[in-house]
Amino acid sequence: MAWSKLALACLIIASFALPSLAKTLKQEFLDAQNEARAEVNVEPMTWDAQVAAYAQEYANQRIGDCDLVHSGGPYGENIAWGSDDLSVADAVKMWVDENLYYDHGSNTCAPGQVCAHYTQVVWRNSVRLGCAKVRCDNGGTFITCNYDPPGNYIGETPY
Repeated sequence: MAWSKLALACLIIASFALPSLAKTLKQEFLDAQNEARAEVNVEPMTWDAQVAAYAQEYANQRIGDCDLVHSGGPYGENIAWGSDDLSVADAVKMWVDENLYYDHGSNTCAPGQVCAHYTQVVWRNSVRLGCAKVRCDNGGTFITCNYDPPGNYIGETPY
């Protein structure tokens, strides 16, 4: 009898914990990127269910191979892959760390470097965010974030 009460209590706790776990992941994506935006005085993004659904659908397509291939969809997009359980914080850090190579004054990236992931994160007109994280069949982790409207227009500065 005691065991069934314990099992029931665990089931009840789990039913409340799982939805909050999803919120935590969503909040991790938002917080990490909005922190970078705040550093350059850009308004925070908000979570968008439609953009997130797109991100999840595409991430699910990458489960079989974890390939770093862009979706080619209607949104701005950053993708990341890790051989282990890549965290949201580490993926966003990879993108944001490109700020070291970005010169806002000239709106250029240092020769031989990549800055487009960073500039997409801080693109002032990208105000809606949706992201997804999946564990791939090969044991790796694939993360994608989509931004609406997209950024990185040639000749325009991100902020």
